[in-house]
Amino acid sequence: MRVMDKRNSAMLVVAMCSMLCFVVHGVGLSYDFYDFSCPHLESFVRQGVASLIFHDPTIPAALLRLMFHDCQVQGCDASILLDSGDSEMGSSKNFGIRYRMVIGMLKSMVEAACPGRVSCADILILAARDAVALAGGPNVRVLLGRRDSVRTSYGVADASLPPASTGVDMMLSLFATKGMTLRESVAILGAHTLGVTHCSSILDRLKSQDSKDLFLKLKCPLGSLSSNLSFVQNDLTFLSFDNHYFRDAVEGRGVLRIDADMALDQRTAKVMRQFAANQDYFFQTFSTAFLKLSAAGVLTGNEGIIRRSCNSAG
Repeated sequence: MRVMDKRNSAMLVVAMCSMLCFVVHGVGLSYDFYDFSCPHLESFVRQGVASLIFHDPTIPAALLRLMFHDCQVQGCDASILLDSGDSEMGSSKNFGIRYRMVIGMLKSMVEAACPGRVSCADILILAARDAVALAGGPNVRVLLGRRDSVRTSYGVADASLPPASTGVDMMLSLFATKGMTLRESVAILGAHTLGVTHCSSILDRLKSQDSKDLFLKLKCPLGSLSSNLSFVQNDLTFLSFDNHYFRDAVEGRGVLRIDADMALDQRTAKVMRQFAANQDYFFQTFSTAFLKLSAAGVLTGNEGIIRRSCNSAG
């Protein structure tokens, strides 16, 4: 009888933990949200993203950045896709955001099979998740059931998106509001392993007299700082999702200020070295961080709407 009591107690603890995790990740979200209303949703999105990457291998970096910039403003609600006069794209911090139209294209495919059932916000999360996996990263299992916002504001975006000069203190504080641990906060910035950084985003480092910034000055000529074509690769394998970002950063080749600072700060340096030495460990931690970021502060249930067109609230 005591054995059974222990088993029941253990099962109750597991159940309570599951409920707690569900609340932490967002009430109204679930892994099987579309199992009946749109059972082939994830296949539609994965195939669409794969087809696009075949034609342009830089799409994973663009989609992952698009997701980050959406989720940092009002939660993951696809507000960055809206084209109103007060669009978030009016914020200078959204400089270089590309391929918003990809989510609209995927939405059209989904609408043909499941009209009015799937939010643009969920499609954006799935597209970013698939972009990571197709670029060689982990295949993150994400919660679904988000609703779309009808509001967008470049003022809110300006206030919510961190500047390129963000330091370790601000970074840890920002991601703590998403429920992330220190390790997860470091891991989520491993997204920098994909893509490039515009030279205009590292002006402070280019003007610095610090010797560790010299390698950037060789890659970013001062005369072209205002050009959208002037950039530096984030790491040697900038088209692949791997742990080279951490390897470069711990060896003094971090591009953004936060990349360089995390490799030196006593709170984060050890984690940076661990991720640099163990890619699987990075992938595991990134997966939990991605899950938390994608579920923080989202609209669910009767909140928001399901937009039929991702760029319009009508």
